[in-house]
Amino acid sequence: MIAYALATLLLLLFGRNVRRDRRRFSNAVLLGLAVVFFALGVLGELDRMPPGVLDAVEVLTPFAAVLAAVAVAVCLLANGVVMARQEGSGRPANLLSLGTGLAVLGVLALLWTAARVDSTALHVVAGAVLLPAGYLAFLLLCFLGYAWLYGRLPVRRDVDFVVVLGAGLVDGDRVPPLLAARLDRAFDLCAAQDARGRPPVLVVSGGKGSDEQCSEAAAMARYLTGRGIPADRIRLEDRSRNTAENMEFSAAVMAAERERYRCVVVTNDFHVLRTALITRRAGVPGQVTGAPTAGYYWPSAVLREFVAVLVSYPVTNACALLLLVLLGGAAGWHD
Repeated sequence: MIAYALATLLLLLFGRNVRRDRRRFSNAVLLGLAVVFFALGVLGELDRMPPGVLDAVEVLTPFAAVLAAVAVAVCLLANGVVMARQEGSGRPANLLSLGTGLAVLGVLALLWTAARVDSTALHVVAGAVLLPAGYLAFLLLCFLGYAWLYGRLPVRRDVDFVVVLGAGLVDGDRVPPLLAARLDRAFDLCAAQDARGRPPVLVVSGGKGSDEQCSEAAAMARYLTGRGIPADRIRLEDRSRNTAENMEFSAAVMAAERERYRCVVVTNDFHVLRTALITRRAGVPGQVTGAPTAGYYWPSAVLREFVAVLVSYPVTNACALLLLVLLGGAAGWHD
Protein backbone atom coordinates (compact mmCIF):
# COMPACT_ATOMS: atom_id res chain seq x y z
CA MET A 1 0.00 0.00 0.00
CA ILE A 2 2.86 2.41 0.79
CA ALA A 3 4.34 1.86 -2.68
CA TYR A 4 0.99 2.56 -4.35
CA ALA A 5 0.50 5.68 -2.21
CA LEU A 6 3.94 6.99 -3.19
CA ALA A 7 3.24 6.21 -6.86
CA THR A 8 -0.04 8.13 -6.66
CA LEU A 9 1.62 11.09 -4.94
CA LEU A 10 4.37 11.20 -7.56
CA LEU A 11 1.81 11.06 -10.36
CA LEU A 12 -0.09 13.97 -8.80
CA LEU A 13 3.14 15.97 -8.57
CA PHE A 14 3.92 15.04 -12.16
CA GLY A 15 0.51 16.23 -13.35
CA ARG A 16 0.81 19.50 -11.43
CA ASN A 17 4.30 20.20 -12.80
CA VAL A 18 3.30 19.37 -16.38
CA ARG A 19 0.37 21.76 -16.07
CA ARG A 20 2.68 24.51 -14.83
CA ASP A 21 5.48 23.89 -17.33
CA ARG A 22 5.90 20.89 -19.60
CA ARG A 23 9.53 21.74 -20.29
CA ARG A 24 11.23 20.38 -17.15
CA PHE A 25 13.39 17.27 -16.95
CA SER A 26 12.15 16.84 -13.38
CA ASN A 27 8.81 15.86 -14.96
CA ALA A 28 10.55 12.88 -16.58
CA VAL A 29 12.11 11.82 -13.28
CA LEU A 30 8.81 12.12 -11.38
CA LEU A 31 7.08 9.97 -13.98
CA GLY A 32 9.87 7.39 -13.84
CA LEU A 33 9.77 7.22 -10.05
CA ALA A 34 5.99 6.80 -10.13
CA VAL A 35 6.37 3.82 -12.45
CA VAL A 36 9.08 2.33 -10.20
CA PHE A 37 6.93 2.56 -7.06
CA PHE A 38 3.91 1.18 -8.88
CA ALA A 39 6.03 -1.79 -10.01
CA LEU A 40 7.21 -2.29 -6.41
CA GLY A 41 3.58 -2.31 -5.31
CA VAL A 42 2.77 -4.99 -7.87
CA LEU A 43 5.73 -7.07 -6.70
CA GLY A 44 4.50 -6.70 -3.13
CA GLU A 45 1.25 -8.37 -4.16
CA LEU A 46 3.12 -11.56 -5.04
CA ASP A 47 3.11 -12.65 -1.38
CA ARG A 48 -0.63 -13.18 -1.75
CA MET A 49 -0.24 -15.42 -4.78
CA PRO A 50 -0.35 -19.23 -4.64
CA PRO A 51 2.87 -20.98 -3.49
CA GLY A 52 5.53 -21.14 -6.15
CA VAL A 53 4.56 -17.93 -7.98
CA LEU A 54 7.01 -15.81 -5.96
CA ASP A 55 9.78 -18.35 -6.53
CA ALA A 56 9.09 -18.31 -10.28
CA VAL A 57 9.18 -14.50 -10.37
CA GLU A 58 12.47 -14.40 -8.43
CA VAL A 59 14.02 -16.73 -10.99
CA LEU A 60 12.47 -15.28 -14.14
CA THR A 61 12.89 -11.57 -13.38
CA PRO A 62 16.72 -11.52 -13.36
CA PHE A 63 16.76 -13.81 -16.41
CA ALA A 64 14.36 -11.52 -18.29
CA ALA A 65 16.37 -8.43 -17.30
CA VAL A 66 19.62 -9.94 -18.57
CA LEU A 67 17.95 -11.16 -21.76
CA ALA A 68 16.50 -7.69 -22.37
CA ALA A 69 19.89 -6.06 -21.76
CA VAL A 70 21.59 -8.44 -24.22
CA ALA A 71 18.87 -7.79 -26.81
CA VAL A 72 19.28 -4.03 -26.43
CA ALA A 73 23.06 -4.34 -26.73
CA VAL A 74 22.81 -6.44 -29.89
CA CYS A 75 20.36 -3.96 -31.45
CA LEU A 76 22.66 -1.06 -30.59
CA LEU A 77 25.66 -2.85 -32.10
CA ALA A 78 23.70 -3.54 -35.28
CA ASN A 79 22.56 0.07 -35.43
CA GLY A 80 26.15 1.23 -34.90
CA VAL A 81 27.23 -0.71 -37.97
CA VAL A 82 24.39 0.81 -40.03
CA MET A 83 25.25 4.30 -38.79
CA ALA A 84 28.90 3.88 -39.73
CA ARG A 85 27.89 2.77 -43.22
CA GLN A 86 25.22 5.43 -43.76
CA GLU A 87 26.76 8.45 -42.02
CA GLY A 88 30.44 7.53 -41.81
CA SER A 89 32.56 6.76 -38.75
CA GLY A 90 34.52 10.02 -38.71
CA ARG A 91 32.23 11.72 -36.18
CA PRO A 92 32.17 10.33 -32.61
CA ALA A 93 28.40 10.99 -32.43
CA ASN A 94 27.84 8.44 -35.20
CA LEU A 95 29.49 5.76 -33.04
CA LEU A 96 27.38 6.33 -29.92
CA SER A 97 25.04 3.37 -30.43
CA LEU A 98 28.00 1.09 -31.16
CA GLY A 99 29.86 2.28 -28.06
CA THR A 100 26.79 1.99 -25.86
CA GLY A 101 26.14 -1.56 -27.04
CA LEU A 102 29.73 -2.54 -26.21
CA ALA A 103 29.43 -0.84 -22.81
CA VAL A 104 26.26 -2.78 -21.96
CA LEU A 105 27.92 -6.07 -22.88
CA GLY A 106 31.00 -5.07 -20.88
CA VAL A 107 28.94 -4.40 -17.74
CA LEU A 108 27.10 -7.71 -18.12
CA ALA A 109 30.40 -9.57 -18.56
CA LEU A 110 31.85 -7.85 -15.48
CA LEU A 111 28.85 -8.76 -13.32
CA TRP A 112 28.81 -12.36 -14.59
CA THR A 113 32.53 -12.72 -13.79
CA ALA A 114 32.17 -11.12 -10.35
CA ALA A 115 29.34 -13.54 -9.50
CA ARG A 116 31.60 -16.52 -10.19
CA VAL A 117 35.03 -15.38 -9.02
CA ASP A 118 35.81 -14.97 -5.32
CA SER A 119 37.80 -11.74 -5.58
CA THR A 120 37.24 -8.75 -3.30
CA ALA A 121 38.81 -6.37 -5.82
CA LEU A 122 36.54 -7.64 -8.58
CA HIS A 123 33.48 -7.33 -6.33
CA VAL A 124 34.44 -3.74 -5.49
CA VAL A 125 34.79 -2.86 -9.18
CA ALA A 126 31.51 -4.59 -10.05
CA GLY A 127 29.67 -2.75 -7.28
CA ALA A 128 31.22 0.56 -8.28
CA VAL A 129 30.03 0.01 -11.85
CA LEU A 130 26.60 -1.50 -11.21
CA LEU A 131 24.97 1.34 -9.25
CA PRO A 132 26.06 4.16 -11.62
CA ALA A 133 25.02 2.01 -14.60
CA GLY A 134 21.60 1.52 -13.01
CA TYR A 135 21.31 5.26 -12.37
CA LEU A 136 22.14 6.09 -15.99
CA ALA A 137 19.77 3.40 -17.29
CA PHE A 138 16.95 4.77 -15.11
CA LEU A 139 17.53 8.34 -16.34
CA LEU A 140 17.68 7.14 -19.95
CA LEU A 141 14.33 5.38 -19.56
CA CYS A 142 12.88 8.52 -17.96
CA PHE A 143 14.23 10.57 -20.87
CA LEU A 144 12.80 8.20 -23.49
CA GLY A 145 9.41 7.90 -21.81
CA TYR A 146 8.87 11.61 -21.25
CA ALA A 147 10.29 12.57 -24.65
CA TRP A 148 7.74 10.23 -26.23
CA LEU A 149 4.94 11.71 -24.13
CA TYR A 150 6.01 15.34 -24.58
CA GLY A 151 6.19 14.93 -28.35
CA ARG A 152 2.54 13.88 -28.36
CA LEU A 153 1.17 16.66 -26.19
CA PRO A 154 -0.98 18.96 -28.36
CA VAL A 155 0.00 22.59 -28.92
CA ARG A 156 -2.22 24.41 -26.46
CA ARG A 157 -3.36 27.33 -28.61
CA ASP A 158 -2.65 29.43 -31.66
CA VAL A 159 0.81 30.97 -31.88
CA ASP A 160 2.29 34.11 -33.37
CA PHE A 161 5.48 32.48 -34.66
CA VAL A 162 6.61 29.07 -35.88
CA VAL A 163 10.36 28.70 -35.35
CA VAL A 164 12.24 26.09 -37.39
CA LEU A 165 15.67 25.05 -36.11
CA GLY A 166 18.39 24.53 -38.69
CA ALA A 167 20.52 21.50 -39.39
CA GLY A 168 23.53 21.05 -41.63
CA LEU A 169 23.16 21.55 -45.39
CA VAL A 170 24.40 19.15 -48.06
CA ASP A 171 26.46 20.16 -51.10
CA GLY A 172 26.90 23.55 -49.50
CA ASP A 173 23.38 24.88 -50.06
CA ARG A 174 20.82 22.07 -50.28
CA VAL A 175 18.30 21.14 -47.57
CA PRO A 176 18.85 17.49 -46.51
CA PRO A 177 15.96 15.12 -45.65
CA LEU A 178 16.42 15.68 -41.89
CA LEU A 179 15.91 19.42 -42.26
CA ALA A 180 13.23 19.03 -44.92
CA ALA A 181 11.15 17.03 -42.41
CA ARG A 182 11.29 19.98 -40.00
CA LEU A 183 10.28 22.44 -42.70
CA ASP A 184 7.42 20.23 -43.87
CA ARG A 185 6.17 19.96 -40.28
CA ALA A 186 6.32 23.75 -39.93
CA PHE A 187 4.46 24.13 -43.24
CA ASP A 188 1.67 21.85 -41.96
CA LEU A 189 1.41 23.78 -38.69
CA CYS A 190 1.13 27.04 -40.58
CA ALA A 191 -1.48 25.64 -42.95
CA ALA A 192 -3.59 24.41 -40.02
CA GLN A 193 -3.44 27.78 -38.30
CA ASP A 194 -4.06 29.65 -41.57
CA ALA A 195 -7.30 27.70 -41.89
CA ARG A 196 -8.36 29.09 -38.50
CA GLY A 197 -7.68 32.66 -39.63
CA ARG A 198 -4.53 33.21 -37.53
CA PRO A 199 -1.59 33.01 -39.99
CA PRO A 200 1.69 32.86 -38.01
CA VAL A 201 5.07 34.23 -39.05
CA LEU A 202 7.83 31.69 -39.78
CA VAL A 203 11.28 32.16 -38.25
CA VAL A 204 14.00 30.04 -39.85
CA SER A 205 17.04 29.77 -37.61
CA GLY A 206 20.54 28.66 -38.57
CA GLY A 207 23.89 30.25 -39.39
CA LYS A 208 26.46 29.50 -42.07
CA GLY A 209 28.89 26.64 -41.47
CA SER A 210 32.46 26.65 -42.70
CA ASP A 211 31.60 24.13 -45.43
CA GLU A 212 28.35 25.82 -46.50
CA GLN A 213 27.82 28.29 -49.32
CA CYS A 214 24.92 30.05 -47.61
CA SER A 215 23.34 30.17 -44.19
CA GLU A 216 20.97 27.41 -43.16
CA ALA A 217 18.30 30.09 -42.70
CA ALA A 218 18.65 31.23 -46.33
CA ALA A 219 18.38 27.65 -47.63
CA MET A 220 15.35 27.01 -45.39
CA ALA A 221 13.62 30.19 -46.56
CA ARG A 222 14.21 29.17 -50.17
CA TYR A 223 12.67 25.74 -49.46
CA LEU A 224 9.58 27.28 -47.86
CA THR A 225 9.00 29.83 -50.62
CA GLY A 226 9.28 26.93 -53.05
CA ARG A 227 6.36 25.34 -51.19
CA GLY A 228 4.29 28.49 -51.56
CA ILE A 229 4.94 30.40 -48.32
CA PRO A 230 5.11 34.15 -49.13
CA ALA A 231 8.56 35.62 -48.50
CA ASP A 232 7.09 38.42 -46.37
CA ARG A 233 5.90 35.82 -43.82
CA ILE A 234 9.43 34.48 -43.27
CA ARG A 235 12.03 35.96 -40.94
CA LEU A 236 15.68 34.86 -41.13
CA GLU A 237 17.89 34.32 -38.09
CA ASP A 238 21.24 33.52 -39.69
CA ARG A 239 23.81 33.86 -36.89
CA SER A 240 23.25 30.84 -34.64
CA ARG A 241 25.64 27.89 -34.39
CA ASN A 242 23.82 25.63 -31.89
CA THR A 243 20.42 25.10 -30.32
CA ALA A 244 21.01 27.54 -27.46
CA GLU A 245 21.89 30.29 -29.94
CA ASN A 246 18.95 29.27 -32.15
CA MET A 247 16.63 30.09 -29.28
CA GLU A 248 18.47 33.18 -28.04
CA PHE A 249 18.66 34.87 -31.44
CA SER A 250 15.20 33.75 -32.58
CA ALA A 251 13.73 35.15 -29.36
CA ALA A 252 15.28 38.53 -30.21
CA VAL A 253 13.74 38.41 -33.71
CA MET A 254 10.29 37.62 -32.32
CA ALA A 255 10.44 40.13 -29.46
CA ALA A 256 11.45 42.91 -31.89
CA GLU A 257 8.30 42.27 -33.92
CA ARG A 258 5.85 41.47 -31.11
CA GLU A 259 6.50 42.21 -27.43
CA ARG A 260 4.17 39.57 -26.00
CA TYR A 261 4.22 36.54 -28.26
CA ARG A 262 3.77 32.80 -28.25
CA CYS A 263 5.57 30.39 -30.52
CA VAL A 264 5.99 26.76 -31.40
CA VAL A 265 9.49 25.47 -32.14
CA VAL A 266 9.95 22.75 -34.75
CA THR A 267 12.83 20.28 -34.71
CA ASN A 268 13.16 16.51 -35.16
CA ASP A 269 11.50 14.09 -32.74
CA PHE A 270 14.78 12.94 -31.13
CA HIS A 271 15.67 16.59 -30.37
CA VAL A 272 12.33 17.70 -28.91
CA LEU A 273 12.87 17.28 -25.18
CA ARG A 274 16.33 18.86 -25.01
CA THR A 275 15.11 21.75 -27.15
CA ALA A 276 12.20 22.19 -24.75
CA LEU A 277 14.62 22.40 -21.81
CA ILE A 278 16.73 24.97 -23.67
CA THR A 279 13.62 26.93 -24.66
CA ARG A 280 12.55 27.13 -21.04
CA ARG A 281 15.99 28.28 -19.90
CA ALA A 282 16.03 30.95 -22.59
CA GLY A 283 12.67 32.26 -21.37
CA VAL A 284 10.99 31.64 -24.71
CA PRO A 285 7.19 31.22 -24.29
CA GLY A 286 6.34 28.26 -26.43
CA GLN A 287 6.16 24.53 -26.94
CA VAL A 288 8.41 22.30 -29.05
CA THR A 289 7.13 19.79 -31.58
CA GLY A 290 8.96 17.17 -33.59
CA ALA A 291 9.23 15.97 -37.17
CA PRO A 292 9.88 12.30 -38.01
CA THR A 293 13.43 10.96 -38.32
CA ALA A 294 14.86 8.07 -40.31
CA GLY A 295 14.75 4.91 -38.15
CA TYR A 296 18.45 4.06 -38.47
CA TYR A 297 19.45 7.56 -37.34
CA TRP A 298 17.21 7.68 -34.27
CA PRO A 299 19.14 5.55 -31.68
CA SER A 300 22.45 7.41 -31.96
CA ALA A 301 20.67 10.75 -32.12
CA VAL A 302 18.67 9.98 -28.96
CA LEU A 303 21.80 8.87 -27.10
CA ARG A 304 23.53 12.09 -28.12
CA GLU A 305 20.60 14.12 -26.82
CA PHE A 306 20.56 12.16 -23.57
CA VAL A 307 24.28 12.80 -22.99
CA ALA A 308 23.73 16.50 -23.69
CA VAL A 309 20.91 16.63 -21.11
CA LEU A 310 23.11 14.90 -18.52
CA VAL A 311 25.90 17.41 -19.15
CA SER A 312 23.45 20.29 -18.69
CA TYR A 313 23.05 19.23 -15.02
CA PRO A 314 26.75 18.71 -14.22
CA VAL A 315 26.78 19.15 -10.46
CA THR A 316 23.72 17.00 -9.74
CA ASN A 317 24.81 14.12 -11.94
CA ALA A 318 28.48 14.23 -10.94
CA CYS A 319 27.58 14.13 -7.23
CA ALA A 320 25.03 11.35 -7.76
CA LEU A 321 27.47 9.23 -9.79
CA LEU A 322 30.30 9.74 -7.29
CA LEU A 323 28.05 8.77 -4.38
CA LEU A 324 26.84 5.66 -6.19
CA VAL A 325 30.39 4.62 -7.09
CA LEU A 326 31.38 4.88 -3.40
CA LEU A 327 28.28 3.06 -2.17
CA GLY A 328 28.62 0.33 -4.77
CA GLY A 329 32.31 -0.11 -4.06
CA ALA A 330 31.67 -0.30 -0.32
CA ALA A 331 28.95 -2.91 -0.85
CA GLY A 332 31.35 -4.97 -2.97
CA TRP A 333 34.04 -4.70 -0.31
CA HIS A 334 31.76 -6.12 2.37
CA ASP A 335 30.20 -8.74 0.11
